[in-house]
This record gives sequence, C-alpha cells and structure tokens, in this order.
Amino acid sequence: MTASTEGPGTPSRPGDSDALTMSREAMEELVRLVSTRIMERMEGLSADQPWRGADREALEPLLREPPPEEGRDPREVVERVVRDVLPVAARVDHPRFFAFVPSSATWPGVMADFLAAGFNTFQGTWLGSGGPSQLELVVVDWVREWLGYPEGAGGLFTSGGSAASLDALVVAREEAGAPERPVVYMGDQSHSALIRAARIVGVRPERIRRVSSDGRFRVRVDDLARMIREDREAGLTPVAICANAGATNTGAVDPLEELADLAAREGIWLHVDAAYGGFAVLTGRGRALLRGIERADSVALDAHKWLFQPFEAGCLMVKDVRRLERTFSIRPEYLQDIELGDQHVNFADRGLQLTRSFRALKVWMSIQTFGMKAFRGAVARGMELADRAEEFIRAAPDLELLSEASLGVVCFRVNPAGKSLDEAALEALNESAQDRVIAGGKAMMSSTRLNGVYSLRLCILNHTTTWDDVRETLEAVIEAGASM
Repeated sequence: MTASTEGPGTPSRPGDSDALTMSREAMEELVRLVSTRIMERMEGLSADQPWRGADREALEPLLREPPPEEGRDPREVVERVVRDVLPVAARVDHPRFFAFVPSSATWPGVMADFLAAGFNTFQGTWLGSGGPSQLELVVVDWVREWLGYPEGAGGLFTSGGSAASLDALVVAREEAGAPERPVVYMGDQSHSALIRAARIVGVRPERIRRVSSDGRFRVRVDDLARMIREDREAGLTPVAICANAGATNTGAVDPLEELADLAAREGIWLHVDAAYGGFAVLTGRGRALLRGIERADSVALDAHKWLFQPFEAGCLMVKDVRRLERTFSIRPEYLQDIELGDQHVNFADRGLQLTRSFRALKVWMSIQTFGMKAFRGAVARGMELADRAEEFIRAAPDLELLSEASLGVVCFRVNPAGKSLDEAALEALNESAQDRVIAGGKAMMSSTRLNGVYSLRLCILNHTTTWDDVRETLEAVIEAGASM
C-alpha cells in the first residue's frame, strides 16, 4: 500500500504509484470518525425526530456540483455527508417510527456489512467465496427449519422481498411450462411488489387477478377458486397464487391451509409473501398464526424487517430447491472453472444475480452474538405492543379501531365521541391529525385505506420501542384530533 505524504487524512496525490489508496493511519482515522458518528446517531436517536424531509428545491443548491478534479480531505467529506445528506431522511430505526414497515438494525449486523464490504466478497460462486457460501447455506438452513420446510428445501439471500418474489414467480412460470397466456392471482391486500414481479415475468396487467378480501382482510378462497375455473375455461393458464403472511396494510394472514389445499388440487404454484411477517414463526403465537406456510412452494422474507438487520437482507425459500436451480442455472464458457461438483453451491444458480454481496453474514453474526432467545423475545414484544395499542384504542372514546392488531400492525382513526361527522369530514380530520403528529416530531406514522376508509396505521416492529413510545403516540393523535 502506498502511504500518503500529506498527513493522516489525505489520500495520495495524482501521479503517485497508486492515487486511490490511503495510509494505514488515514484509514484508521476515517474508521474512527465514521463509527463515532454512527454511534452518536444511535445513542441520540430516541431524542431525535423520527422523520426529517426537504424538497428538491432546498436540496439542489446544497448538493448540486460537478465532481471535484482534486480530492478533498476525507474527514470533511464524511462530515458533509453526516450533516447535509443522511439526516434528510426517515429514521426507520427510531423507536417511534411506526410508518410503513420499520427496520431496526442490530450493531453486529452493521459491523457484518462493514466486514463484507471491506473483504469485498463476491458471492456468486463457490470458487469465488467458499467460506461465505458455506455460511449462507447454514443460515438458509436455519430459515428452512424456522418455516418447517423439509430436507431438500433451500434458497438464497436477495436484496429484499421484491427480488425474492420476482425470483419465485420466474420459477412458477417455468414450472407451468412458460405458457403464452399466464395468469397470477393475489389478494386485494397484496403488496405492489407482487404486481410488479408478475409484470416482469410476462403476465399482462389484465391477467393479474386481484381477489377480494373478507372482513378480516384475508383473501376469499371461494372467489379465488371461481376465478381459476373461469380462467381455465377461457383458455388461460394459472401460474401462481400469491398469499399474504402479514399484509402490509393490516398484518392480515391469508388462510394458508385452505390456499395450500386449493393450490394442490389445481396444480398451481403457491407463493407466500412473508416479507415482514414471516419471522413471527420464531414465536409460538406467530407459528400458530402462520400455520400452513410450510406447505407453500416458495416463501419470501425480509431479515431487514422483523429480524432486525440492516438493508438489504431479503430471502427466498423454495420447498424443492432443485426447481430453483433448474430455472436459474446457466453454464457459459467463461464460468467453466466454477464447476466443483453438486455439493458446492453456486448461488448464482439460484437467482437473478451473479454478482452478489455477502448478505447472510449479518444474520449469522447477529444471531451468534445475541442468541435466538433474544430474537424470539423481540418479535413477541412487537405483537404484544400492538395488542396493547388495540386495547388503548378500544378504550379511547375519540378513537375508532378499524382493524384488529395482527403481526404488529393495528389500524384506527380519530372519531370524536359526541360528534356526528360524515366520512369526508373524518378523513380531513385524520389527515390533519396525522400531519400534526409528524410535524411535531413526536412520531412518524403512515396512513392507508381500508375498504375506502382513510385509516391511520401503526406498525410496531422495532426492538427498542417501549409501551411509552406507543402510548404517547396515541395520546398525541388524540390531542391533535381534539385541537382541530
């Protein structure tokens, strides 16, 4: 390594033997600075706002500039990023960030990403990364056991649930014979990633069937069966049924056992979107709620959600891993050196990426550090806090429960007692209450629509969230609604 002659914080100058290296002293100083800023952020997180935004008009003059011809002091570069870039974002790991689906990463997971980047691991082939590939096989097998999948099941880590579901639908299409007129089915509560995945694999938008849901926001199996029958009669080919195991809107879980029975009768691939909710299987209660998931042909999960890892840590599991490899395995001449035998897995043969980062490391390091008992407890607390939120909402005269707590999610709205407001007025009231809570910096919460009704939504997954965080947020909603 070429040492800099300009001091500990300055990279080598153009014209040196290697202008893109830094001295050991400079690297150590940069590591200390970055790690210090990260830890300061984490230590001060609960006192900070859960969300801070800015429009492009404000950010353009702050950041728009040509790339510099000469390098700058890396300390100044880091401080600028920490000051002007990273804070203008959602703090998805804040204990009072209840919007969308939060992510609260463990420190070992953060360090695992640092290690994986520092060792610059290419994890597409066993030849390129035998140790990392073996470790991913171990973690994938942990997930297999958690889901209740049999020996012979397997999968891989992906960027997220979107990529996992895309890979799954590619397999489903190929297993159906790559038909010319494919149809994919999903509930009206399914995530938009499933619609996108279906389009990518060649399903026409009008053949992406959205099945109605029942009063608990679960797919109606009878309606689904009717759609399949009608489509077959019309000469179309059903390719896949997509089920929810923790719908984003409400946390609802589709009737997985019934869907598995239907898929088996019809010979259709059953894919379960368990992106955030799937890790509830670590708890006894969650396993009961997700009964039947082990019968799915494929399952998508996101460890960066309810397994408390940094982004990106998606995972696809397939009940028969040979189907996954049949679909994606390609042998170009320039990769002839990677053929080391069937027992040596090339993860590029299991998904869309050849160049892959070492994503499984963060899960492995976090679980090795804290143990499964700690993770089970953290998942269980999320469900318990949502239950308590439901009880609070039911007891509050100015709040109305719109969906029961399920897998950490509960939906409600402000509906003041003693007032008779029409739906338009209630919607305006709740929009304003939500805006006030967010603008006040107390909490970040998102909204949705349930059967057309504007709903406030809490998604309580963060392992650092306490009941006080939840209670104070609900009290802030009540106060905001009362002030309108």
